[in-house]
Amino acid sequence: MRALKGPLGPVLSGWLALAAAVHLYFGGVGFPEPIAMRAFHLLAFVPPIFLLWPARAGSPAERPSWADWAWFAAAAAPHLWVWWNAGAVSDRMEYVDDFTPMMSVMAVLAIVTLLEATRRAVEPGLAWMVIISIAYMAVGHWMPGVLNTRPFSAGEILEASWLVPTAGGVYGPLTGIVATTIAVFIIFGSFMAGSGTGRLFSNLGAAAAGRFTGGPAKVAVITSGLFGTMSGSSVSNVITTGAMTIPLMKRIGYRPAVAGGIEAAASVGGAIMPPVMGAAAFVMSEITNIAYGEIVVAAAIGAVLYYFAILAAVHFEAKRMGIAPMPASEIPPWREVLADAHLVIPMGVLVYLMMERWSGNYAAFCATLSMIAIAMFRRRTRMSPRAIFESLVNAGLTMAPLAVAIAGAGIVVSALTATGMVVAFGGIIKDIAGGSLPLLLILLALTVLVLGMGLPTTPSYIIAAAIGVPQLVAMGVELLPAHLFLFYFAVLADATPPVAAAAFAAASIAKAGPTITSLHATRFGIAGFTVGFAFIYDPGIMMRGGLAEILLATAIQVVALVAITASYAGFLLSPLGPVPRVVLGAAGVAAAFVPAIPGPGRLALALAAMGLAWAMGRAARPAALRPL
Repeated sequence: MRALKGPLGPVLSGWLALAAAVHLYFGGVGFPEPIAMRAFHLLAFVPPIFLLWPARAGSPAERPSWADWAWFAAAAAPHLWVWWNAGAVSDRMEYVDDFTPMMSVMAVLAIVTLLEATRRAVEPGLAWMVIISIAYMAVGHWMPGVLNTRPFSAGEILEASWLVPTAGGVYGPLTGIVATTIAVFIIFGSFMAGSGTGRLFSNLGAAAAGRFTGGPAKVAVITSGLFGTMSGSSVSNVITTGAMTIPLMKRIGYRPAVAGGIEAAASVGGAIMPPVMGAAAFVMSEITNIAYGEIVVAAAIGAVLYYFAILAAVHFEAKRMGIAPMPASEIPPWREVLADAHLVIPMGVLVYLMMERWSGNYAAFCATLSMIAIAMFRRRTRMSPRAIFESLVNAGLTMAPLAVAIAGAGIVVSALTATGMVVAFGGIIKDIAGGSLPLLLILLALTVLVLGMGLPTTPSYIIAAAIGVPQLVAMGVELLPAHLFLFYFAVLADATPPVAAAAFAAASIAKAGPTITSLHATRFGIAGFTVGFAFIYDPGIMMRGGLAEILLATAIQVVALVAITASYAGFLLSPLGPVPRVVLGAAGVAAAFVPAIPGPGRLALALAAMGLAWAMGRAARPAALRPL
């Protein structure tokens, strides 16, 4: 990102601060109609990208070029046009009313500038994915078999990619979520950082766990999980807690992508952690007619295992990378922690309002105002006008890349919907599975992950349940395990590549690549995959059956997850070489994913592999490979 010189720097900072302040204002008093809000959001945050992010390595580092100013104007034009014509755009019937030549010109400008902004500020891979999605709509009618689609005219492609507010595209529901709730959460997270809450978390992590290996990162995992179970939004959780935890993890030695991956994995897990479990769990109760309390009980062990696996992976990662405990001289006394303890109150306000079922944007609005007020109680945390301004600017800088990333994901979702691939998935999966339950589960898991490319957890789960539950029930799977299986993968979709909203948000904070961050988030969240399949094959994981069955199912998951995470990190009780890592990983995968082996056999296999890997590592002590 450029460090702008001259008057342009303050002007652009003022632009971003004003845009963030308007989002905060709307979060408290109410948003304008959806089209106008989405247009304002994109107008505020897409054009500045061309002034802040250079086009290539040789571009001017302290000022934009004339080409950048042309990109700025081109990016502003379509969103300004939609904002000015918001009423007419809202009233038009999608795919029925004419898509005028002016709309076609605006659509081309919006899509091309979005692709370039994505290439500059997010990553080229996402831009290419958007291009492939649009190209599929153009050539899908020439594709063979199940990939074949009806022909789309150029106008239909442009409309689906740009202006279908109810389904997808640049102006679809994803952009609406970012422009409303998530934007206000980003602002709250920025004010948390600006008020000194980051210092509070840093001191708390150091005081509570600084004497242990990777301790502050473990505190970050727990904090993200606890907050996530109340917020119900993985991206909002990343932004709120990641503003403090990711810099903390980087400071103690974790690489940026790893720190972002840890935060993303911990944040998405909040939706599977009782007692709240996010909005999708309430939807599950309505769909299944199963009491919410029963769902919470069935999900409890799996949620604990999910966070156990992340903590284990964090521990092995710290051991493998040689991240030692903090020196005693750097561990703050508890009185230093308590000096900032009042800054927890705004987070309590946020949690309370969300538990009382206030809207997320209003809860974040109230929490932001309370943060400014509570910070005034002590001189060390008091926010000056400059600090408030800088917090708004930082919020704007965080929102800009996220806005283009999510809008790009909207185009991908719109292409899948318009071509009918979402609806066709059910029939395709049933034919491919051919009566095999394991194959059906794998295909459904992949389907949910595809559906979750940018889709929020709740609609992703609803669509997946409509496609997959009837097929699972027809093959003898009980209703609740079928729903929990699909629910877990809908949650994990926010952290898995190629489009992972939570991982993208974490990457923007960590200053890391979104794809590598999402890959790390996937491996830290491996328990979501193992527990998801355990719901089908090991009912004890849902506290069903006798005590012995519950303990056996839990023990299998524990040893399998330890084996898999230790294999990837290259460390168990000592560094592991290539052979022990392969043995350990294979045994862990077999214990977690091969139900054909009896439960005691899977447990014994994983334990034996752990013992063998430890013995081989102790005997050879080679230099273990760094994880990918």
